Amino acid sequence: MKIQEIETLIQQFQYLAQGRIDFRKYAYYAITHHSTAIEGSTLTENQVVDLLEYGKTVPDKPFSHHLMAYDHFRALEFVVDEAEKQRSSPGKIKITLPFLQEIAAHVMHGTGGPVNTALGTYDTSKGDLRLSSVRAGSRSFPDAKKVPDLLKSFCQDTNAQILAAMTVEQKLQAAFKAHFDLVSIHPFGDGNGRSSRLLMNYIQTLLGLPMSVVFVSDRFPYIEALEQVRREEDMAPFYDFMMGQYGKFLALEIAELAK
Repeated sequence: MKIQEIETLIQQFQYLAQGRIDFRKYAYYAITHHSTAIEGSTLTENQVVDLLEYGKTVPDKPFSHHLMAYDHFRALEFVVDEAEKQRSSPGKIKITLPFLQEIAAHVMHGTGGPVNTALGTYDTSKGDLRLSSVRAGSRSFPDAKKVPDLLKSFCQDTNAQILAAMTVEQKLQAAFKAHFDLVSIHPFGDGNGRSSRLLMNYIQTLLGLPMSVVFVSDRFPYIEALEQVRREEDMAPFYDFMMGQYGKFLALEIAELAK
């Protein structure tokens, strides 16, 4: 989707969403459903709404899937609150290692726990950096010993890109690249995809833009876009994919707001 189309959708969304605090809550539910479903949750979007709005659980669904949704929703509230606080103090460092760990701790609060390795024990529920190797399908990620230095560079580069972003396209690319870079480091024992998408949502909120979602129905093209960037060392395929997801989500949200 072209950036001019995206800019028009953003303007329409922001105009229709003015003063609609209740509507933002339901956008959070949608983002939570899709992000947790990508990672294996079997709750439907309606079941996520019932859980978060009314506390209703689904007897034939794993309780861990309910915890995933609840924790993601709280993590999303956390990153939005932090972004809105940060907007009142422009120019300060925005992305730090403790902040990334706090996001991960929220994500894994109810489903994480201690992991014992030859190098020691780390706790995914506390946002500890992993001490073990990690794979996702056929993809292996950087050695755990390299993670601290990779994150130090990541924070520096991401902060510089946020501060330099002036246009809508630059702001979106800063958010999408942070998403890609963090999930490619895979610094945590679990919850990396959710944490990376939440960081993307944080940056978009920080920069005054509506948030994004990756639709669970597009999970395989999403994974392929990530892998294509790694093969070709060119961010364009991921930017193109995420722009399409962003336009799709905004169009759906606008349709709901216009009812």
